[in-house]
Amino acid sequence: MTSQIPSAPPRTSRPLRVLAAMSGGVDSAVAAARAAEAGHDVTGVHLALSANPQSFRTGARGCCTIEDSRDARRAADVIGIPFYVWDLAERFREDVVEDFIAEYEAGRTPNPCLRCNEKIKFAALLDKALALGFDAVCTGHYAQVITGADGVRELHRASDMAKDQSYVLGVLDDRQLAHAMFPLGDTVTTKDEIRAEAERRGLAVAKKPDSHDICFIADGDTQGFLASRLGKAEGDIVDESGEVVGSHEGAFGFTIGQRKGLRIGTPAPDGKPRYVLDISPVDNTVTVGPAAALDVTALTAVKPRWCGAAPSGAGTYTAQLRAHGGETEVTAELVDDRLHVSFTEPVRGVAPGQAIVLYDGSRVVGSATIAATERVAALT
Repeated sequence: MTSQIPSAPPRTSRPLRVLAAMSGGVDSAVAAARAAEAGHDVTGVHLALSANPQSFRTGARGCCTIEDSRDARRAADVIGIPFYVWDLAERFREDVVEDFIAEYEAGRTPNPCLRCNEKIKFAALLDKALALGFDAVCTGHYAQVITGADGVRELHRASDMAKDQSYVLGVLDDRQLAHAMFPLGDTVTTKDEIRAEAERRGLAVAKKPDSHDICFIADGDTQGFLASRLGKAEGDIVDESGEVVGSHEGAFGFTIGQRKGLRIGTPAPDGKPRYVLDISPVDNTVTVGPAAALDVTALTAVKPRWCGAAPSGAGTYTAQLRAHGGETEVTAELVDDRLHVSFTEPVRGVAPGQAIVLYDGSRVVGSATIAATERVAALT
């Protein structure tokens, strides 16, 4: 389902009607508080993303449990803003959970948090917010939206690179950015300082642990979750020559670059660790080999999304390939809606299904989904 987001209203000095997405964590609570303190008319909303919230992670490890909704409500009460719970469980299941399963089944490695931002927070939620007369959606992401002299809004990295989350926002287009607000992105503060601010504001979530895991996988066992949905399917683990060196219970349970949990009975001739090099859903085979065989020199990516106008011609950028990964220099060119990227130096562990996000300095240019890679040592 394609989101139809209208153009942004004219920017004025008037306070904005802001819908603050409150996960129940400390970041979104402080973001909502800062928006209210800045004089905006803020309403808090918690997204109910599961028809059975008890099945999501508890113990303050996720962002979608009943206890999280209660934490969000208490924070809104302290801030002094209205608060609602909106049920987006069906949309979340279709656009995030089912997509996650289908991508792994096809041998690719998805990023569900990035998909949630694209399809839920800045599509389904934003659509509903705009229909109700809100001007912007506010979240606790660490990123900046900067408005230039020409009125164009750009997505930039957070002031503090250690907390920057612009990678998972790289799927936002210019119209979505026109209605985005990230109050935490332009301040250089440590997470301890954010927690101290929450405590000063009387927010009980000040000491709540951060969520790091996939919220819809209750026990953190991704392989087990996929097996319960797709069923176990025994297959071979082979080396680069095609020799069988082990077995598995489903190729969908692996990702490119994986080293642990391979259950290989035959050691490598050189005694060094082996890594997943390739996943073939067609014959249910997983290929393993040395770390050097993971070196990628180029890739092709599809479904590009631009934070502004699409670039024309070949250009030099920096790229980020994982949510917590570093930057690498690349040359990229858009040809027939496919992004062709060459790396200045080889990089490892690049998996189809992952997102590549391009940057021009601190500005996010756009993103695309990796479809294929080229390696230094091509598989035979």
